[in-house]
Amino acid sequence: MSLAALVLVACAAGLHAGWNAMAKRGGDQIVFLWCATLASTVAVVPFGLWQLTQDGFPLAAVPFVVATIVVHALYFYALGRAYASGAYSLVYPVARGLGVALVPLIALLVFDERLSPVGTLGVALVVAGIATLRLLPGQEAEAPRARLGSGLLWPVLTGLTIATYSLVDKAGVARMNPVPYIMLVEAGCALLGLPLLFTRRAAVRRELRGWRTIVLAGVMSTLAYTLVLFAFRMSKTGYVVAARELSIVLSALIGSLWLREARLAPRLAGAAIVLAGVLCIAVAR
Repeated sequence: MSLAALVLVACAAGLHAGWNAMAKRGGDQIVFLWCATLASTVAVVPFGLWQLTQDGFPLAAVPFVVATIVVHALYFYALGRAYASGAYSLVYPVARGLGVALVPLIALLVFDERLSPVGTLGVALVVAGIATLRLLPGQEAEAPRARLGSGLLWPVLTGLTIATYSLVDKAGVARMNPVPYIMLVEAGCALLGLPLLFTRRAAVRRELRGWRTIVLAGVMSTLAYTLVLFAFRMSKTGYVVAARELSIVLSALIGSLWLREARLAPRLAGAAIVLAGVLCIAVAR
């Protein structure tokens, strides 16, 4: 993986862990996420439109834009339901880890992307580290509503959508610049979520009292994924998706120190395994 791609993904990981923690702290996580999507759409439109005037609108990208809008809308809904039913320090590793496990396998079939032995070891370490975080002692006591069974339905569905949109977007940004691409994705998700916001107007009013946090989360979300889209152009999908899981290390810190969900030391042990995997990916070709 090139140094430039790794730097982009590392920055994206920090932004991603941060805005997810903000979403977890929202009163109604689904409403928070869609309000943040509206804010991010407003923020990115000037840049996306300017880029379209420079490059034109490639019709070949349309099927991928439409597909990823639908998948991203499902992702935001599933993520909101997951955070409403489980701890951040549980939901985040499960959702992200499933994406890491699935993407390299599917990318092999779809893009014929073959990971090197070191890269394969890195992906395996990332998955193992996330599993360690999931199985830490005391997890059930700290997040009783997110045990195996129905409580993991939404985190697992979130992980499936992550794997799906990662592969769609890898193909999409090969046909369109990432900036207008993310603008269309954010705008499409915002439009799909409007009926939901109208049915939860009281929750919208409550969430908008913290509008600064919503705007910040929206900007962080868009910037984080735009960096990932650029990284997709520079490296293999499996490497990019796995390297993003540097955010797991940060989620361990955020969950323990900010959200007070669990003891820090055991989580850092699992996070260290993730970090070792990312380092393997960093040197892989």
